[in-house]
Amino acid sequence: MHHRRLPIFALLLALTLPALACNLPSRARMQPTGTPGSLALATELAAPTATPNVELLPPMATALAQERPLIPDSEIVYSPAALGFDVSAFIDSAGGYLRGYSETVDKETLNGAQIVQRVAEETSTNPRLLLGLLEYTSGWVFGQPAPGSDPAYPIGFENPSYRGLDRELRLAVRYLSQGYYAARAGQLGQIVFPDGVAIDLPARSNPGMAALYSLFARLMPFIDWQNAILGSDGFIEFYSAHFGDPWERAAEPLLPDGLEQPALDLPIPPGQTWAYTGGPHIAWGVGSPLGAIDLAPISGTGCKPAPQQAVAAAPGVVVRSTRGALALDLDGDGNEQTGWVLVYMHLANRAPVGSHVEIDEPLGNPSCEGGAATGAHVHLARKYNGEWLGLDRVPFVLSGWVVEAGDKPYKGRLVRGSQVVTANSNGMSGSSISR
Repeated sequence: MHHRRLPIFALLLALTLPALACNLPSRARMQPTGTPGSLALATELAAPTATPNVELLPPMATALAQERPLIPDSEIVYSPAALGFDVSAFIDSAGGYLRGYSETVDKETLNGAQIVQRVAEETSTNPRLLLGLLEYTSGWVFGQPAPGSDPAYPIGFENPSYRGLDRELRLAVRYLSQGYYAARAGQLGQIVFPDGVAIDLPARSNPGMAALYSLFARLMPFIDWQNAILGSDGFIEFYSAHFGDPWERAAEPLLPDGLEQPALDLPIPPGQTWAYTGGPHIAWGVGSPLGAIDLAPISGTGCKPAPQQAVAAAPGVVVRSTRGALALDLDGDGNEQTGWVLVYMHLANRAPVGSHVEIDEPLGNPSCEGGAATGAHVHLARKYNGEWLGLDRVPFVLSGWVVEAGDKPYKGRLVRGSQVVTANSNGMSGSSISR
C-alpha cells in the first residue's frame, strides 16, 4: 500500500477566524515569531503583498459546483455517523505502526488506540476522521513511517511545543474546529497562506469542508492546498478509498431546523447559593463555540473538591466519567454521539458510567480536576448529535435563566425576567445565584 507524507513547505500558517470561533479578535491569525515552528497569536491583517481573492481553479472550483459537499458535517464531529466504530479493533485489523505505538500522556502510558479514542471523546471529533488524517499524513494506520520521518510529528506540524501523537492530534482538532464552528456561525472570513495568497471562504462551503480547508491551510501553501484536499490523489479520495464513502453513513443534518433545548435546571442543588463565575466561553478547546458557563459553590476550598455537589440538570444516563469530565446522555440510549448531551467538567468523585440519574441527583464535587482552573467550579456545556452548541445555535436556558454573552469570553449575564446575575470570576456581589 502506498503512503505519502504531506509536503511541508511552511511551519506556520495564517488563517483568519472570527472571535466566536477561536476566542480571539476578528481576523486573528498565526504567524511566526522567534524560533521556527513556534506558535504566536497576532492580530495584524495580511501583508500588503498578499494576493487577495485568488481565483479557484479545478479541482476546487469543480467541487464547489456540485450539488452536495464532498464530505458531510457528520464525518467531522463525533456524531451518529461514528456509531459502532471500534477504534481499537480497526487499528488492530489494519496492522500498521499505530498498533504497537505507545506514548506517555499526562503521566499515563497509552497505546495508539487509547490516544485516538481519548482525543475523539474529549473534543467530540470523529475518530474515523482522525485515523484518516493520520494515515494520509504518515501511513501509521495501515503501514509504517516513511524512512527518515520523525515519529514525534505524525501529522506534520513539526512544532516543538506539540510533540507526539496526542498533541499533534489535538492541534489538528483545533484547526478543524476553528474552520467548522466558524463556518457554522457564518463568520469564517479569509484563509491567508504563508506564501502571500488570501482567499475568501468558498460561499457554498459546509462546515465539514471548511474544517478541512482550515486544517490543510496549516500544513501547506495555497499552490498545494487545493490538490491536497480535492485532487485525484488528495485527502477526500484517499479517505473514501481507505475508510469508506462517508455519505453512506452520513447523519445529515446534524442540527435539524427548529431544534429546541429540552428543559434544563441549574446544576445547583435546591436551596443552595453558588456564584456565576464564568459567562459564555469555549465549550471545549480552542475553536469550539462560546457555549459553556462556569458555576462555583461558595465554599472557599481553593482547588480542593468542594463539599457541595453539582447535580443533574435533567434526567439521563452517565456515558462518560473520566479525567474530571462527565457526559450525561439525556435521551437515555447510552450513546454520547446522539441527541442531547450535557458535559460537566472539573468534577471529582464523579458518578460512574451507567448511572441512571434523575434531575437534581448528585454527579460529583466541583474541583479543578481535568484541566486548568484557579478554583473549584463546574464547567457546563451542551452537545447535540456530537456537535458543540453555541448560544447562536440554540438558546441556553437553565431554570428559566437565559444565558447572555458579554463583550468578551467569560463575561455575560443570566437573565430571568427582571432578575439579572452578572458573571464575575471572583464570585463578587452580583454574581450569586440560587435555586
